[in-house]
Amino acid sequence: MTRQHRTPRLLAAGAAAAVAFALAACQPEPVPSGSTEPDGATAEPTSTVESTPTPTPTETDAFVLPSSCEEIYSADMRATLEADNPPLNDPGVTMYSSENAVVLELIDSGAPTLRCTWGTPSGYGLATNITLIDDAQGEEIAAELSAAGFSSEDVAVGSIHRIEQRGITLDDEPYTLGETHVIGDGAIVTTRWINFAPEGYSEDIIATLWGADSADSAG
Repeated sequence: MTRQHRTPRLLAAGAAAAVAFALAACQPEPVPSGSTEPDGATAEPTSTVESTPTPTPTETDAFVLPSSCEEIYSADMRATLEADNPPLNDPGVTMYSSENAVVLELIDSGAPTLRCTWGTPSGYGLATNITLIDDAQGEEIAAELSAAGFSSEDVAVGSIHRIEQRGITLDDEPYTLGETHVIGDGAIVTTRWINFAPEGYSEDIIATLWGADSADSAG
């Protein structure tokens, strides 16, 4: 997943001065303000972003929010994740699925959301949220991600937006982190990862949830 259609933004060695890979990840982080340092396993904010309430999209025939994380992956992807970085939904993992304020505001707005994580509290894992949206919200988020430097690729269900960053901690440990967001018909799939980016992860979710090949052109 990390080797295609991404816009790398390299961090200078030493710029991640506050990064610590021995992370007490059970402590939820505050709403991020542009930080790109790895923060280990961290929970989606509950009420940290103040916003004007927005209408809550409802489930439609076009997209139904899955009832469990087991439903969002193909059997092959699920087996890969279980082998490479278990467990699913460790209660100690509190990592956000994005550091973008607009995306966090949507997730915190009360819109129906399913949260899934892989890994234990550490500097190695990922967090994914699937949130119901309407067309206007999708357009707003796509514009925000573009302005924030994410790459954009059209796919059959909508678009995929990616960003990747690299750096070195004060302990001379290299790290890679990034986000991949799928803005689809009726929902957005937001994923943030740290040193763990399974090949084809978001594409597998597209195929499983929408029944569409991500390689198909939009429309």
